[in-house]
Amino acid sequence: MSTRRSCVATRRMGVFQPSILLIAATMLWPSVLDAQALDGATEAASARSVDGDRQDPLPYTPVVVPNGTKLPWVMKDGVKEFHLIAEPVDAEFAPGMMVKCWGYNGRAPGPVIEAVEGDRVRILVTNKLPEHTSVHWHGIFLPNGMDGVGGLTQPQIQPGETWAYEFELRQHGTFMYHPHADEMVQMAAGMMGMFIVHPKEPVRPSVDRDFVIMLHEWAIHPGTYRPDPSVMLDFNTFTFNGKTYPATEALVAATGQRVRIRLGNLSMNQHPIHLHGFAFKVTGTDGGRIPESAQWPQTTVPVPVGSTRDIELIVDEPGDWIMHCHKSHHAMNAMAHEIPNMLGVDQSGVEGEVRSLLPGYMAMGETGMAEMQDMAEHMPEPENTLPMMAGKGPYGNVEMGGMFTILKVRDGIARYDDPGWYKQPAGTAAYKVDD
Repeated sequence: MSTRRSCVATRRMGVFQPSILLIAATMLWPSVLDAQALDGATEAASARSVDGDRQDPLPYTPVVVPNGTKLPWVMKDGVKEFHLIAEPVDAEFAPGMMVKCWGYNGRAPGPVIEAVEGDRVRILVTNKLPEHTSVHWHGIFLPNGMDGVGGLTQPQIQPGETWAYEFELRQHGTFMYHPHADEMVQMAAGMMGMFIVHPKEPVRPSVDRDFVIMLHEWAIHPGTYRPDPSVMLDFNTFTFNGKTYPATEALVAATGQRVRIRLGNLSMNQHPIHLHGFAFKVTGTDGGRIPESAQWPQTTVPVPVGSTRDIELIVDEPGDWIMHCHKSHHAMNAMAHEIPNMLGVDQSGVEGEVRSLLPGYMAMGETGMAEMQDMAEHMPEPENTLPMMAGKGPYGNVEMGGMFTILKVRDGIARYDDPGWYKQPAGTAAYKVDD
C-alpha cells in the first residue's frame, strides 16, 4: 500500500513513487493537434499508475500553460507545420485592466510551441503589425539563415507578408521565441513566447505535471492602456503568462506527484522566483539539462534576463503554497515609485487642509500600506489601473499582486480543476494565544 509517508521515504532515497492511483484515458494521437481541444486529454496524459508505469499514449508529459494555450500544428509531408501571427492584441491582465499589446495569435505572450527532439518543424510567420518584424528562436540550434535576425540573417518581414522558418530540432529543453526587429518596442509590447522541445528518449525520473510560465514586466502608466517601451527599469506591472494576481491560475497537482515548472524571462530584470513549502532542484536551463551531480536543492531560483530555468520537485505536502517573485515590488500591481515616504509621519494636522484642496484625499502610509487593499474596495482607481494589492483568501486580504500564483497540492484528486481553498486539518494551523 502506498502512503504519503512511504512516498516521502522513497523521495529521500531518490526514488519517486506516486501516492495516488490515476489511470489515464486512452487517446488516439491526431494528425492535427488543437491544444485547446485536447485540454482534457492533456490532463489524462499527465497521469501515472501506482507502480510508475506510463499509461498515456504520448512519449512525454504534455506541458500545461496556466492562463495560456499551445499553438496547433498540422503534419505536412512529414513536417510539423505551425502558424504564428504577429498582431496587435487586446489583453486582459486582470478584471478591470485591459492592455493594448502586440503579441501572437491573439495573445501576449504568444502561445507555447511544443514539439519533440528530432521533429522537423516549419513555422509560418504572418505579420499583421503596422511595422516589419522577424522571429528569433532563442536557444535553439538551427541553420544561420533560420536565426531570425532582421537585416543580418534575413530581410525583415514586412506588414502583410508571411515567411517560413524550417529546421530540425536537434536538442531538447525549454526555449523561447521573440522578435529581432525593433526589439525594444516589440518585446516591451508583449511579443514573446515559450518553445518546449521534449526529449526523443525519455529522461528519468519522468514528471507528472509540467507547467510553463513566461515572466514579464510592463510600464503601463496609471489611466493608460499601452505599455511604454521607453521605460528601462522602472516597471509597475508584473505578470505570469500575461496575468497579474489575482487573475493568475493556480498550479494544481496531486500529493506525491513529481512536478516540473519551466520559467522563461525576456524582461529587463532578473526575477528570483520563490516557492513556499518545498525545496526543488534546478534541472535545466535554455542551454540544456543540468547533470544530476550538478543539481542542488533551493527554494528560490534566480531567472536571469534572456534565460530559462526548469525546476523539479515532489509535492509531498498538501496545501496552498504560493510562488512569487521575491523582489517585493514585483509581487504588487500598479506600483508608484516617485511618492513621498510617509512611514511614521503624523498627518493628522494636515489631512483636512489637503482635502480642502484635493476633495477625496485620504492620508495613508503612516503605519504601512496594508490598508491599501481595503481602501481599494471603496475608493476609485485611475481608469484601467489595478489596485496595488488584490485578492481575497480564506482568512482575509492576501495583500499581493503581480508575479504571484498558488501551487495547490491535494490528496486523492483525479482531475486538475481548481479545488478551492485548502482546509488545514485540526492542529496544523497557527493560532492566536490569549493574553
